[in-house]
Amino acid sequence: MMKYLQKIGRSLMLPVAVLPAAAILMGIGYWIDPTGWGADSAVAAFLIKAGSSIIDNMSILFAVGVALGMSKDKDGSAALSGLVAYLVITTLLGTSTVAMLQGVDPAEVNAAFGKIGNQFIGIISGLVAASMYNRFSEVQLPDALAFFSGKRLVPIMTSVAMIVASAILFFVWPVVYTGLVSFGKGISDLGSIGAGLYGFFNRLLIPTGLHHALNSVFWFDVAGINDIGNFWSGKGEKGVTGMYQAGYFPVMMFGLPAAALAMYHTAKTARKKQVASLMMAAGFASFFTGVTEPLEFAFMFVAPALYVVHAALTGISLFIASTFHWTAGFGFSAGLVDFVLSSRLPLANMPYMLLLQGLVFFVLYYVIFRFLIKKFDIKTPGREEDAEEGQATQADGKTKFAAMAAQIYEGLGGDENVTSVDNCVTRLRLEVKDMDKVDQKKIKATGVPGINIVGKNSIQVIVGTNVQFVADEVNKIRKEK
Repeated sequence: MMKYLQKIGRSLMLPVAVLPAAAILMGIGYWIDPTGWGADSAVAAFLIKAGSSIIDNMSILFAVGVALGMSKDKDGSAALSGLVAYLVITTLLGTSTVAMLQGVDPAEVNAAFGKIGNQFIGIISGLVAASMYNRFSEVQLPDALAFFSGKRLVPIMTSVAMIVASAILFFVWPVVYTGLVSFGKGISDLGSIGAGLYGFFNRLLIPTGLHHALNSVFWFDVAGINDIGNFWSGKGEKGVTGMYQAGYFPVMMFGLPAAALAMYHTAKTARKKQVASLMMAAGFASFFTGVTEPLEFAFMFVAPALYVVHAALTGISLFIASTFHWTAGFGFSAGLVDFVLSSRLPLANMPYMLLLQGLVFFVLYYVIFRFLIKKFDIKTPGREEDAEEGQATQADGKTKFAAMAAQIYEGLGGDENVTSVDNCVTRLRLEVKDMDKVDQKKIKATGVPGINIVGKNSIQVIVGTNVQFVADEVNKIRKEK
């Protein structure tokens, strides 16, 4: 199960890498025009819309990315099927379609269906599409239907599978969503403890997209709290209104960037540069704009235990801020932009204490994350492989990779022996018919750092961070033959 989650996490790296830049664009645009969201500034509108075109479609990116990453040979038809899967389920379970199916006015449809286009649905769509690709991409139909054989069959079977999934979620999704709203209303009467519980479950539900159900209770007017609206309009009690927002600032501005630093410091030497680029961009996005998904999705699947710790620390942060009545608010998210904008509002109460709390949480996140990663050898980004890997091949031209791939493939026994070729971030992962036919000396002569036999028919060739180029050349050799 853990390996499966880690594979999902690796598949998410491609779409996640796009998110920090989008978040920063939106943050800058919002800084320029915090009240009009671009209505009062053409520059702000341009930046906000450019960023939101990506952030608002995160679930689609996840559907495509997961489908591509989880498919057996990373084929484009798997990615297309991921998009097909997402379009089918979000259309069938969209508010207008559900209203038609139930024969009611769209306004009467359960609010859950208005939130169907979330990251969880995107990931589910990608997993289903990848499964259909792995199962049907090589199926040959009778001659009369031959046009739909193989990879053309995959989107069709994906559509069928998502129709079944939609039928199940038609009944399940509203129950879960409504249950969470009721749960939120229940804990709203618990004061600071309720704020802490809300923060904990808010983060815990991020992977499913169901955090929107809880948010609607505390941030908006579902249960009469309307924390965001009242804070910004000045309606409420100083030190109380904003209690469901303030505790996020220490986490998003300080805690998560510290977690990113810890993951960078514990990454293997060969991958530090690669990890640094992701963590720096995601950490800055979290600090500046309060958009945390680029960072959270970078480790929530590869290291779920750490994500639970993060959720618990978020709950503690909201509990502390609420207990001491330190308040600040956000219209976008709990980053530097909104902190500066909200700190002068009438209902802001000792907001700069949140910065002091943030410094404490910076230390807590860094120490706890670093300790847990090292103690339990948690496979955060950059720790998936051995310390020696990574520097074996430096990109000095396409010819080098082609020559290396040819020799490695020959050493593996060629077409007669190799049955499957895949790669992770630094290794070729291969399946062979007969391990005795593998010439390890010939493979090692290419300069690779090592070979790891992980099963009767499974072998890994450690290449380094340029493994993708070698894998591409190996696949070219297989196709040519």
